Amino acid sequence: MDRSQPSDGAGLVVAIECVAGSSKAEEWGGQVPQTGDVVEEIAIGGSPAVRAPFKGGRGGVQKLLHAAFKRGKTSIAVRVRRGQEEAVELQACIVPHEAAGRRQYVLRSIHDPNYAVGFADRSESECIALQGSRNSRVVCALNAAQLQDGYVSYPWERKMRESLPMSNMSCFLSMLVLPKALDPVASRYDSIEETLARANAWFNSSRASGVPIVFMSVQTEALLTKISGETASSTVNTGSLSDLSHLANASLYGFEDYHGVDIGVVKAVRLWYTPAAGEMAVEIKLREGDTKLGFAISRTEEGFIYISSVIDDENDNGVASTRSGLRHLYREATKASKLLVISRVANEKVLPWMVSSLGAIRCFDTVSLSQKFSLHRHALRPILIHVLMWERPSSSAVARYKFITRSSVPPLPLQPPPPAAQLPAENLAFGDASEMRLERDTAGNVSFRFHDFFLPNNWV
Repeated sequence: MDRSQPSDGAGLVVAIECVAGSSKAEEWGGQVPQTGDVVEEIAIGGSPAVRAPFKGGRGGVQKLLHAAFKRGKTSIAVRVRRGQEEAVELQACIVPHEAAGRRQYVLRSIHDPNYAVGFADRSESECIALQGSRNSRVVCALNAAQLQDGYVSYPWERKMRESLPMSNMSCFLSMLVLPKALDPVASRYDSIEETLARANAWFNSSRASGVPIVFMSVQTEALLTKISGETASSTVNTGSLSDLSHLANASLYGFEDYHGVDIGVVKAVRLWYTPAAGEMAVEIKLREGDTKLGFAISRTEEGFIYISSVIDDENDNGVASTRSGLRHLYREATKASKLLVISRVANEKVLPWMVSSLGAIRCFDTVSLSQKFSLHRHALRPILIHVLMWERPSSSAVARYKFITRSSVPPLPLQPPPPAAQLPAENLAFGDASEMRLERDTAGNVSFRFHDFFLPNNWV
């Protein structure tokens, strides 16, 4: 076969040069042209085929590709020779190869767009050597292969609407327990083991009181704080690797930043839990003439707000709690020895969420919640609450008591609680039959601690 130009005693031919690898096994299986295969014939569009030798070698082929691309003819068929007799054909399209410069093109396989080849001027001996080194090139390609990663879009809004039991709300609940301070200036704290024990005690006590929750996980959580003076000198220093062993059970350790400021890291414990059987939404619809909602709320020592009593009059079907099915839920919870815990009001969580370094539980108070319920009643706005379930309700029960999965009425904005002097008498809690007691609590600016959580006297 006549070749274009001599080079070192051997003719130059136009050979295939693999530019981009395929995601399919055919790349190394012999079904597609590979590096070192000799180009025998090129057919662009419906034009007659151009056969080797190619005038100008690789440069001449690139001129053919450029002219065809300008005319809008990008379909191409290439037949190559491997060895003395084997022939392989590639159906491809012509695409620009900007990385190689202007007017440079490669062929991208129609069957596998990931596979692209270019052209190179090589001697026959070089092509034979490349074809014979296929196995070693496969090994080299395997060693050089890199897994690719990237970002893909995800329909978060739709998934959060469709895949969650409650739209845009997770079922993951948590309590953050800070380590207990051992002195008034909080320069020393109890160990992480003691903090874990407090979290464990809170969870066990909650379950023992009837709160339907199950354990998920527990983790330590690092909280940054600025420390100085006695606190800085009494903390574990992380200046060297030898100090790392002392951090395993320390609740507070410190380090110095680039500006010489002492930074403290407090190791708190976050306890993750979830409702035993999910959360159920209950809508309490109000009517003209409703003078009461028909239920009372209380709070456990662990900070959970629950329905402590409901009007239990079979003939009083006009009460809102009866119409909404809340009375039936309360009876079922009592029968199962569980508390009917309120987890959300108007989609806002009302669960306890933190234990301070002094041991106080941060939670919502029942007085402001009673006032909010009363405002709903006066405004005739439906009340949407979620309760923690202890077992999955049947579909017939869901239909009977008209539970809903999301609120169709926008929640009223939270109003600041009125001064204590303006609190209605119906919201005051009685410690016993003769004495009314109010005491400032840590939850809210104006809130009160109920001394007996089990007396059903906080009616709304």
